[in-house]
Amino acid sequence: MGTPHNSAQKGDVAKTVLMPGDPLRAKYIAENYLTDVKQFNEVRNMFGYTGLYNGKKISVMGSGMGMPSMGIYSYELYTKYDVDNIIRIGSAGALSDDIDVMDIVAAMGACTDSNFASQYMLPGTFAPIADFGLLKRTVEEAEKNKLKIKVGNIVSSDIFYNDSNEVNDKWKKMNVLAVDMEAAALYMNAARCNKKALCILTISDHLYKNKSLSAAERQNSFNEMMKLALEVGIG
Repeated sequence: MGTPHNSAQKGDVAKTVLMPGDPLRAKYIAENYLTDVKQFNEVRNMFGYTGLYNGKKISVMGSGMGMPSMGIYSYELYTKYDVDNIIRIGSAGALSDDIDVMDIVAAMGACTDSNFASQYMLPGTFAPIADFGLLKRTVEEAEKNKLKIKVGNIVSSDIFYNDSNEVNDKWKKMNVLAVDMEAAALYMNAARCNKKALCILTISDHLYKNKSLSAAERQNSFNEMMKLALEVGIG
């Protein structure tokens, strides 16, 4: 079987896949949280693994940076490998004054400046949203473990180095919580494929408070997000 981007064979990938942007983070999760691990992909060094978490099968695979990369990998997982759920676990820059570094954000919706939705030739603007079941389980699991979580709208941008200094101000004015670069494409693919998706983010820096996580803080707070996503993924 396989695709130009994924060497996995039928049955190699679990029904639920966790997707960090960084393939080395996928490797870290596989090595530190999963048992009976088998690597199913290393094409382009976009590592993918399947193993057991608390006795239940789950997969983890990198998505790369940006919506084109997330668009390719998530579409193939949904359509070629019968994946039902994809949970993106990534970092984000905060916009809202109500959140801080190390906080976890669950993206209920994902605004975007991307042209990704143009392929559907819709007679209006599509609103990419999370699967409510995954979102509900995430909030419940976070509250059970006393993790600080904020649910709301984010923006998925195609541009990391924007030529305009006013962009963040405008999104912030609309009560958008944080910026990532992948969630909107994942949500649109899930909608089109009649599958489920959720994006969980750790705030690694705040664009208005001039704060960012140290390497140690980033590792610790990302571990909290990883464990949260794993519990939701096997739920």
